[in-house]
Amino acid sequence: MLDFNSRGQTALQVNAAIDAALVVRQAATPPRSYLGGSRLGHACERALQFEFLQAPKDEGAEFDGRILRIFGIGHALEDVAVAWLRGAGFALYTRKGDRPDGEQFGFAVAGGRIRGHVDGILAGGPEIPGLAFPTLWECKTMNAKAWRETANKGVAVAKPIYAAQIAVYQAYMDAAVPGVGDHPALFTAINKDTAELHHELVPFDAELAQRMSDRAVRGLRACDAGDLLPRAATSPDFHECRFCPWAKRCWSLPA
Repeated sequence: MLDFNSRGQTALQVNAAIDAALVVRQAATPPRSYLGGSRLGHACERALQFEFLQAPKDEGAEFDGRILRIFGIGHALEDVAVAWLRGAGFALYTRKGDRPDGEQFGFAVAGGRIRGHVDGILAGGPEIPGLAFPTLWECKTMNAKAWRETANKGVAVAKPIYAAQIAVYQAYMDAAVPGVGDHPALFTAINKDTAELHHELVPFDAELAQRMSDRAVRGLRACDAGDLLPRAATSPDFHECRFCPWAKRCWSLPA
């Protein structure tokens, strides 16, 4: 007689093997030795310090297999979006020389201690009002709730950390790709639940880029001096703190 009750155990065992392999691979990945441009819009400057200094995370705060699977799906969907845009006639370049093994487009400043890697550069494409070339392309994947908020409110309101990333990238990439800072970036958001797409033109916000650049320098100087920058919150119940991998470490230290 067939035992159909074993199907659940099979799924658990296969998933456990996959997740264990993902965790091992993640543990073998060298941590960043720089402050990432994509992180400068984070709500808490102290968290950025912990990240840059590679401070040990709180017990149990490391990414588990499920979270790593979510990241992997996001990266795969970005590759799918590249194929969609190219198929629609956009000249989208994701790596120098447009080779799979080519170097990713990016920048490095402050002696390499501040860096960023962009999703792509659009060099041409269909005539769309407001879209000029060359322009920066940034792509994010989101669940349905976050996607709807972004589509309804715009990236600057719904996801300020992404808006800060775009502004910083436009500012620093203009030297390597002249014109990127003059033209609105194209921001693409993919709804992971429904495959809906949101595309938004994001004009260069020079003031935001400057604030984020100043923030990065302030953080690096504080790290060099051994100083702690203020927390973003006055209570550990703050929503950013509840999801911060350094929350226990942070709240055990002076304000």
